[in-house]
Amino acid sequence: MTVRLGPWSVRLAPRSLLVCATLLAVGCGVGVAAVATGEFTVSVPDILDALFGQGTPVAELIVNRLRAPRVVTGLLVGAAFGAGGAIFQSLTKNPLGSPDFIGFTAGASTGGIVAVVAGGSAMTIAGGALAGCVVTAVLVYALAFRRGVQGYRLVLVGIGANTLLLAVNNYLLTRANINDAATAGAWLTGSLSGRGWDHAIPVAVALAVLLPVCAAVARPMRMIEMGDDAAKAMGVRVEAVRAAAITAGVLLTGVATAAAGPVVFVALAAPQIARRLTRSPGVTMGASALMGAVLLTASDLVAQRLLAPTQLPVGVVTAADGGTYLALLLRKDRH
Repeated sequence: MTVRLGPWSVRLAPRSLLVCATLLAVGCGVGVAAVATGEFTVSVPDILDALFGQGTPVAELIVNRLRAPRVVTGLLVGAAFGAGGAIFQSLTKNPLGSPDFIGFTAGASTGGIVAVVAGGSAMTIAGGALAGCVVTAVLVYALAFRRGVQGYRLVLVGIGANTLLLAVNNYLLTRANINDAATAGAWLTGSLSGRGWDHAIPVAVALAVLLPVCAAVARPMRMIEMGDDAAKAMGVRVEAVRAAAITAGVLLTGVATAAAGPVVFVALAAPQIARRLTRSPGVTMGASALMGAVLLTASDLVAQRLLAPTQLPVGVVTAADGGTYLALLLRKDRH
């Protein structure tokens, strides 16, 4: 199915549209469940009243200040991780080519740890995480560049950078005082606890700016997946598209990490699950973003309710889910 808007045309696959609509509905359902349930249950009508400023003071406190910001942040951060992971898996032509493995998440962690050790505020830690992700991406891209950037070189250089940065992070933690080390360790796990609108708004702005970029480069990236020579023969400016895609992916990963910490495996698993659901020959940006939002929000709901009243960091649940997914992926590839 092709939709035409003046000189622009977009080809839409019915199955992909159905999957995206289903994921959107599931994400909304999980979000409502997360807002409604807990030590104090809030009904759906009371949630709507609170959102429109007509609820009771208790309901407005629970919904508008405690639960809704956390859920919205989780949805936005998950979407950012999902879209970022889709970009890098497409560029590297590798299901393991996610920010978790090629150093960008580790770089963001380094920036966040440095900010914690320096005694920075929450905003400083977020800024440090974003800066660390960007600096790492620039270095990895520069080291991998040799008459262009090939996927396998990006993966190999990224894995090396990831290993070095993990060593740096461990060193920083051992040299920090016990309070800073505990704070950094909690942040490194990845959590949505205590997240407010001040965390959600920057991610929403980043998505509003960067998702159109992802949509613009999605089709050229499909052609690049067939090989640089074939893409150039079809008129694709390969390095320009690749640079734009890497920039968008790095910024999405950095902003998401700044808001929730280095939550692992969402960027790895979301694009591949979305690809299998849509049966697309390549990675799909929209479905990957929606799958990331569903995965992170559902994982956070499990983290809150599994051992209630004790709440787990969401990174613990995503790590368990991601480890299981990775084992299944490797088992499938073995066969």
